[in-house]
This record gives sequence, C-alpha cells and structure tokens, in this order.
Amino acid sequence: MLKRRSFLQTVSALGVASAALVKTRDVQAAIDEANESVANWPEMTYRPLGRTGFNGSRLVFGCGAALSRGHANRLLEPAFDAGINVFDVGYRNYYRDAEMNLAPFLKQHRDQVFLISKAMVEVDAGWDENLSLPQRRQAATNWSRFLDDSLRELQQDHVDAYYLMAVNNVSLVESDELFEAFTRARQAGKVSYFGISTHENAENVTRAAAASGRYDLMQIAITPAGWYDFVERDILKGTSSMKELKPVLDLAREAGIGLIGMKAGRHLAGRRFLGWGNPDAYDGYYDESVQKSGLNAFQKSYAYVLANGLDAVNADMQVWQHLRENVVSATSAQTYFA
Repeated sequence: MLKRRSFLQTVSALGVASAALVKTRDVQAAIDEANESVANWPEMTYRPLGRTGFNGSRLVFGCGAALSRGHANRLLEPAFDAGINVFDVGYRNYYRDAEMNLAPFLKQHRDQVFLISKAMVEVDAGWDENLSLPQRRQAATNWSRFLDDSLRELQQDHVDAYYLMAVNNVSLVESDELFEAFTRARQAGKVSYFGISTHENAENVTRAAAASGRYDLMQIAITPAGWYDFVERDILKGTSSMKELKPVLDLAREAGIGLIGMKAGRHLAGRRFLGWGNPDAYDGYYDESVQKSGLNAFQKSYAYVLANGLDAVNADMQVWQHLRENVVSATSAQTYFA
C-alpha cells in the first residue's frame, strides 16, 4: 500500500504533467516535471506564529492571486506535501474566486493547516486622516460582513485569522469599533486571531499595532533594503534598511505579533514599461557566501528577510518551478544568513 506522502506525490506529479502538457504541448517537459518529487526537496522549517502558538511553515502559500482564476489549484497538494501548513487567501472583492477555489483543498486538510483570509474595510479615508465615529462603525460593519462572506466562499464555519487588509491608516488600527467586531466574531466561533496586512505607511501601522496589544499577526511589505512602496512598486524612498528597522520589528514581536513578510522580491521583478527586472537590487546586502550559494535573486531576498526578523514569508506561487524555488529559499535562511 502506498503511504500518504508517496500517494500524494504520485497524484501531484500526474497533475503537474497534465498541466505542463496542455500548456506547452511538450511531452518531454511534462515528463520532466512529473518525475520530480517533493520528497527530494529540503525539509520545511517551522516557527511559532507569535502568540498564536501555531508552529507554522516559514513559507506561506499566498493563494490570492494564485487561485483567483484557478491557475494554481494543482499546486496546493504538492505544497502541502512539501510541508507548507499556512495558507493565506482573501475576499472576493479583490481576489475573485480564490476563496472558492481553496475550498476543496480545505475539505481534505482543514485540521492540518492554519487558514488566513482578509478583507479591506472599504472606508474612504486617506492614510493620514483620523476616521470619524461613523467611518469607524462602517469599517467594523464591513469587516464583519466580509468575514461572513469569506466563510461562505471557503465553505467553513471558522478561519484561524482574519486580517484588516491593506491597512495604511493608524486610526483604523486603533479603532475600538473594529476590535469589538473581532471580539464578537471570536466569541461566535468564527475566527481565533486578529491580523493586519500593510504595504503603505507600514512603519507607523506596525508601531500602532504593537502599542494596541490587540493584534496577533501582521503581514508586512518589507525587503532587504527596507519597506516596500506598493504604490510606486519600488523601495520606499528614505526607508531604513531591514536590519536598521529591527527595533520596529522587535516592538511587534514583543507584543506577541507573528510577522509574515510579503513583496520581498517584488521589486526584483521590475515593471513592464520600465523594461522589467531589478535582479541586482539587493546584492549589497549579501556577503560573499550568499552570492556564491547558487540561490537566485528571489530566493536570496526571501531567505534574507526570514533570517532578519520575520517568522514566515508569503509567496505567490503559480508554477511548479516557483514552488520548488521558494521551498528551497525558506529552508536556506539559517544556512546562509546565520
């Protein structure tokens, strides 16, 4: 009888081969992908996600863009078999069918994974504005409604964590109304932990979240060079480097917040109208052993942020190659940056 791991590897390989064949019409490429087994990949490493106590994989499967149109559904089982046990998705208003496409996988593995989803509160306010009481109440109402919508899409009655998505406003972070909405949802058994994702005004948002004592998880856009600017798709002008930002990250950690990175390698990919690609952007932060490690630019950036203050890194993985490369990078952090 096939053991579970071997069985899943076989099924996953067949799925990969079929997809490769349909996409490329290259029989040899399909066979090559099918013959690669996750059993030959490095063993996943784990770390407790802040005060949640959950021993999470240091690589998080970012399901939002990957599953929004179903392109990466076939990678969920191989990712799980490779040791990934944290899956992050988001609401329909931004990520289309992603939650719905994750639902079949969750039916098989819900008790074995940490499930995160998120939603914007959809209140019109600038990052430097103080939200009025009606705005804060509306934000809380929206968050509660989107949580219920997400549960329906996921076909679940409970998520481990539900985030305030794309937060840049400190008064939103400090909102009593939002925290009360979370508390009611937790008491109703819908969610266990409260979180934030942020890629604008991230330092102030992180400081506010730590000071509030209310948040269990944060997903932050950070790179070896410092904060990432989501609007400009670039490194934030005037940012300190990640190592110099350690005191800010330490504040969050001391408050019991588990830190998950995102956009660590986004700047490396560049932008189409600028000719794509900034692969050497972070080379000045790596020593000679890292440069000779054989890791590619994206792998080095992920390994670096994991070794310098983050518990895990969230990656959008839509092809087999990227899943494999990211597993390697997540398990290389302490090897090359110890």
